[in-house]
Amino acid sequence: MYALQMMTYPRLPLIGEYRWSEQMQGIILSCFYVGYIITHMPGGILSDKFGAKWVLLICMLISALCTMLCPLAIIYFEEWGLIVDRVIMGAAQGTMFPAVTALLSAWVPVRERGSLGAFTYSGVILGTVVSNSCSGVMLHYFHWSVTLIVFGGLSIVWCIVFLFLCTSRPDGHPCMKPKELSYLIETMGDRNKGKLPIPWKELLLSKALVALIISQIGHDWGYYVMITCLPKYISDVIRFSIRSNGFVTALPFLAMFISSNISGFVTDYVIHKGLISISNIRKLLTFLAALGPGALMVAASYAGCDKFLVIALFTISMFVMGLYYAGQKLTPMDMSPSFSGTLTAISNGLGS
Repeated sequence: MYALQMMTYPRLPLIGEYRWSEQMQGIILSCFYVGYIITHMPGGILSDKFGAKWVLLICMLISALCTMLCPLAIIYFEEWGLIVDRVIMGAAQGTMFPAVTALLSAWVPVRERGSLGAFTYSGVILGTVVSNSCSGVMLHYFHWSVTLIVFGGLSIVWCIVFLFLCTSRPDGHPCMKPKELSYLIETMGDRNKGKLPIPWKELLLSKALVALIISQIGHDWGYYVMITCLPKYISDVIRFSIRSNGFVTALPFLAMFISSNISGFVTDYVIHKGLISISNIRKLLTFLAALGPGALMVAASYAGCDKFLVIALFTISMFVMGLYYAGQKLTPMDMSPSFSGTLTAISNGLGS
């Protein structure tokens, strides 16, 4: 994403090879989400029904190949080739959150759901931190295509490792010890007794699901605006250089990564001690993760050109937003572990 934004940058010399209009840049950056929306439901249903490993692996591989092929798409087909490439990439990545949720439901006991769930989901944030930081450096020293090829290549390496290390359920893992399997079955129940049909009527008429969707839309509005527009805002409005832009952009997401993991451990602790119910802690964290970032982002827009105040407000905003990963994001697993992939597909898809 950051490499694509910098290669289309319209003002600084020696940066943008392609002089696309602001409108075209907006289309290129947003077309990813067209594909992303489409595959949520198939990804969630397939993960719940057949297991999440192969859904996650195949779609990650497609995404990696699309990333590596971006330069060729641009060279031969310019903006329209990039748009098609990003739609396909979005379609591949649309399955990932439902698949990861289904995988967590099969592997993670309830008492460890906050810490392990938040840690897993925070990988998305850590990836943003690393990619933004490294992209700024690589774009400074190398051609923009190098950034896309490096990240795509690393994703393929991940796919190879994941192929041999992961199974959809604990009982299929070659390294699983009988004692470990017994513990998981005791704490989570046996998930291999056959899959029930998805209760569509009950799901779609559920007030809890409506609340889940509303909170997801609110979160995604703020999060995707930040992840899509922040690098360009930092370059165009408060005028950081390309090399420093990557590090400055990474700061808010690093804060979000830290808070999401802290909140995950705290959540497990207070639930285990009986200090608060699972439902109430999820609601509390979701409320804080919506109200805090909303207020702080508005404040940042009134901070003018004070670079350090703007970055500080954005960083605190994203720190508070990190509570969301131990709140709303884990709710589908609380509502129905057997259909958590489908619930995530509905809420995350509509949020997008």
